[in-house]
Amino acid sequence: MYWGGFADLILPPLVLFWPILWGITLMAQGRVRRGAWMAGGGVALFWVVSTPVVSGFLLHQLMPPYQSLQGNEADAIVILSAGTVQKKAEYGGVALKSLTLERIRYGAWLARRWNKPILVAGGDPGRFGVSESQVIKNVLENEFGVPVRWIETRSNNTRENAMDSVLILKAAGIHRIYLVSHAWHLNRAIPEFERLGMTVIPAGTGYDEGTVSGFGFLPSASGLQNFYYFCHELLGRGWYFCLDRIKPNGS
Repeated sequence: MYWGGFADLILPPLVLFWPILWGITLMAQGRVRRGAWMAGGGVALFWVVSTPVVSGFLLHQLMPPYQSLQGNEADAIVILSAGTVQKKAEYGGVALKSLTLERIRYGAWLARRWNKPILVAGGDPGRFGVSESQVIKNVLENEFGVPVRWIETRSNNTRENAMDSVLILKAAGIHRIYLVSHAWHLNRAIPEFERLGMTVIPAGTGYDEGTVSGFGFLPSASGLQNFYYFCHELLGRGWYFCLDRIKPNGS
């Protein structure tokens, strides 16, 4: 799902400011008591969801149970991109986001361990002039020393990742895959591959995200980021639910 800047309006942190701004507006209009309750409630909500205790708990509700992998459950590794950034001065152009780097590091570790072929999935939703999968391929091969067998270059979201990747995999006789993504993303991604006839073994990374320290009840940047991931996943699931009501297997 790629909605560009529109998503910023309906996802944290900006969405958490709306009740605060509404409350301030009400107070400016003379409705002080109602406005104070609204603004105060907004501040309290911002505090609560930014704490690692709450955001970590919410994020873990999205994750499938962790399972130990043996290396004989599937025939290929599929790594889903989490995006690129357009300009990185030190790299001279398009580079991978940190989430994508976490995924490909785990995928590379699995590939070295089991000698399985890799498919990387990701088009160019940001219109940077190069597909995310091509950038991932370059990093995996040139920096991690791990070859990439296939790249999927046209997709703009998780559903399209699956649709285009499955065509490549089935043409190669692959029907069982390890799906590498963040653990909180897998429960949205896995059904997209399974509905197209693939047997999917979850290979999630980031199961420790949301781990609470002694300051877990204090707001933090990492807590707010985890709440962003939680809301992003709920938005994605809701969007696919609506698409399926309008048109089965819609994209």
